[in-house]
Amino acid sequence: MIVRVVLLTLTALLFAFSVLKVWYFLLFLSLVALVAQVHALIIFINRTNRKIAYFFDAIKNEDFTLRFPERVAIKSFKELNQSLNRVNSLIQEVHLQLQMREKYYQEILKQANIGIMTFNEKGHILFSNPTLEKLFNHSPLNHIKQLKKIDAKLYEIFETFKPFERKMFQLTNEREQIQLALKSTSVVLDEKPLLLVVVQDINEELDEKETDSWIRLIRVLTHEIMNTITPITSISEAILKYYHNDKGEVVDQLDKDKIVSAERGLEVIRSQGNDLMDFVQSYRSFLSVPKPDKKLVDAKKLFEKVQVLMQRDLNEGVEILWKQEVEDLAFFIDEKQLTQVLINLVKNAIHSLETQPSGIIEVIAGVDNKNRKYIIVKDNGPGIPEEMIDEIFVPFFTTKEKGTGIGLSLSRQIVQLHGGSLKLYSKPNVETTFTLTF
Repeated sequence: MIVRVVLLTLTALLFAFSVLKVWYFLLFLSLVALVAQVHALIIFINRTNRKIAYFFDAIKNEDFTLRFPERVAIKSFKELNQSLNRVNSLIQEVHLQLQMREKYYQEILKQANIGIMTFNEKGHILFSNPTLEKLFNHSPLNHIKQLKKIDAKLYEIFETFKPFERKMFQLTNEREQIQLALKSTSVVLDEKPLLLVVVQDINEELDEKETDSWIRLIRVLTHEIMNTITPITSISEAILKYYHNDKGEVVDQLDKDKIVSAERGLEVIRSQGNDLMDFVQSYRSFLSVPKPDKKLVDAKKLFEKVQVLMQRDLNEGVEILWKQEVEDLAFFIDEKQLTQVLINLVKNAIHSLETQPSGIIEVIAGVDNKNRKYIIVKDNGPGIPEEMIDEIFVPFFTTKEKGTGIGLSLSRQIVQLHGGSLKLYSKPNVETTFTLTF
């Protein structure tokens, strides 16, 4: 390259000198030499450029067999070829590692016991693992319209699925009925938005939960009913004895003391009967929660309403802090039902702080990192023992002497009807937190 540049410079100087001296023959020769050298330089540079272009084309086409000769006379070419070969080897090694990693992840997805699917805005399915195809009993899956053949309602769910949604679907086929839990999230691949949907068969989990719930519910119901009926039975037997003598014959007359005792016994029986009727009525109210009439409700307005309704229940030494972590926050809810839930949670917190010298209740509204709106009711009371946490949402389970035990279970049912969840976290003597997530 240096020799070519020097010769090109000398030829240019000779051409200029010939022009000044008006030597036509030398002028013609120098011009021809100048053109020839420029042409040769262009060919030389293009040859190097083509070599680099071939290199990048080979990489683009994942062809790592291209090698450049390293035994050349020109040192700069030798160094260039060595560098290109070294880069080629490094890229080939990285490519092999990526392929191995991709196969590893694909194998994990194939062996996963949950169904996984990704599809784009046009409904084209880019990936679906064998578990999903087995759950839907359809293979291969190329477009979500194929789900119409499986179940029209299933197709409607996928067609209207939005990121971070959770849905339940019961799929019925000729073999069985399966309960599916579907959860979606958004992903971006090559700057194109995709929807990732995870599908899980939760039949076994639901059966276990259902059996466990029935066992706990029956245990509570049995306890409540037996506590009410046992005094009725024993008092009724005692009263009947007043009307019979030792021989089992009916007594014609009763003394005044026995009449008074019988009257008191009947009063207890009536009271116990009323308690049993109240219990059944509370059970009926738990089973007949109306569908929420939802509308947008400002968080500040909701808090102000609950704050006013809680004034008379507030004990001395208990402070309630109302916090809104996001401005212009609104919830799409049934205002009446959610007000009832918040009042119940705050009342429970107040009752738990009765023996606390300085009780603090925090009611916080905000949005989490998954863009889900939430309301937290937190107190610094004695908390809930770990062994009771699983029982706390069971209908009619209560730790209060005068409680019905349906407040928390009813609250959870209302939140679930809103498409949300109500969860409990408790650390004894530190904090108890109920989180409503929408």
